[in-house]
Amino acid sequence: MEGIKDRVAIIGMGCTKFGELWDKSAEDMLVDSCFEAIEDAGIEPKDIKAGWFGTVMSGFSGQMLTHALKLEYIPVSRLENFCATATDAFMNACYAVAAGIYDIVIASGVEKLKDTGFAGLGTAGGGIPSSMVEPPVPPPVQFALVATRYAHHYGLSMEELKTALAKIAVKNHHNGTLNPRAHFRREITVEQVLNAPMIAWPLGLFDCCGVSDGAAAAIVTTPEIARKLKDDYVLVKGVRLVCGGKQGTLHDWYDFVHFDENVTASKMAYEEAGIKDPRKELDLAIVHDCFSITEMLIYEDLQFSPRGKAKEDIDAGTFTLEGELPVNTDGGLKCFGHPIGASGLRMLYEVYKQLQGKAEQRQLKKADIGLTHNLGGMPGSFTCAVAILGRRD
Repeated sequence: MEGIKDRVAIIGMGCTKFGELWDKSAEDMLVDSCFEAIEDAGIEPKDIKAGWFGTVMSGFSGQMLTHALKLEYIPVSRLENFCATATDAFMNACYAVAAGIYDIVIASGVEKLKDTGFAGLGTAGGGIPSSMVEPPVPPPVQFALVATRYAHHYGLSMEELKTALAKIAVKNHHNGTLNPRAHFRREITVEQVLNAPMIAWPLGLFDCCGVSDGAAAAIVTTPEIARKLKDDYVLVKGVRLVCGGKQGTLHDWYDFVHFDENVTASKMAYEEAGIKDPRKELDLAIVHDCFSITEMLIYEDLQFSPRGKAKEDIDAGTFTLEGELPVNTDGGLKCFGHPIGASGLRMLYEVYKQLQGKAEQRQLKKADIGLTHNLGGMPGSFTCAVAILGRRD
């Protein structure tokens, strides 16, 4: 497999503050994030030859990006792929550059959810006409099933599991306090997590990420062009996306303690990037903690922890800022917030800044290679995207 390792570079990125941005329209946020990326890259809008624009908002096309940035008749594709939307936009931008079709392109993602009453991704049926005998099972309920099954499968008491999940939430909230662009910025304690209002047992309020407004963007080009524009560009080592075919809903082997899409996408990205031992070779990972139990499973699916041993690593502080493999250094979905069509690029923004040594208070001592991970859908069938970035040679 040839892949795109070191054939594509990021020269600029931008990200708005995430939150309840009542005074900002979707176009306002696109302007803020995209022009930060353009200025960071040291280019002008006229240098952009193509764009990919991610959002789950209905009624929008690629014209939203060209209008916001006043771009002159360039091709822009509008993408929607559940929570992996922004990374999908980024992947398409990378592939176009690697293929030699365009030299400088933009990937962007935006979501304006707080004005809409949007409560999350679709429930059972996913908008597909059916017999309507399926119960409406929103995301917290589905992932609560994952939590109870995980405890049963590995012989954990519910108290042990809930305490481990609480430590994940506490970690991400702490990291978020160090990030001025995060939606939620306050410390919490394990006791607060355990005593919080219940959303879907055993997941409480602090086990679930919030719905936010926000936008993020990346300027992608070739390494040859990148060298002429700046010294601290970042190389793309691998980016892969897989879509499940509802195998987990059709077969009785689905165990609810691992997600095949995580395993498959990460293995493909590791192979493309030449990574043999993710836990030792990666310096940080920004993963899709839509729920605290999701982050726990991701540790195992992405080979950060052995199967059934994530709790031991959580207790040991392995994934804290000071740990062996820091995870969600920017606060994650839990604290940064989750504007669905922007989250993947927000994750890439954090790795980009860490690799440049510009992550401010949360800057890691060693940040040479980092991973991002998106997961969209429900247990039984997901879309999963994994991207790996590295410092320039």
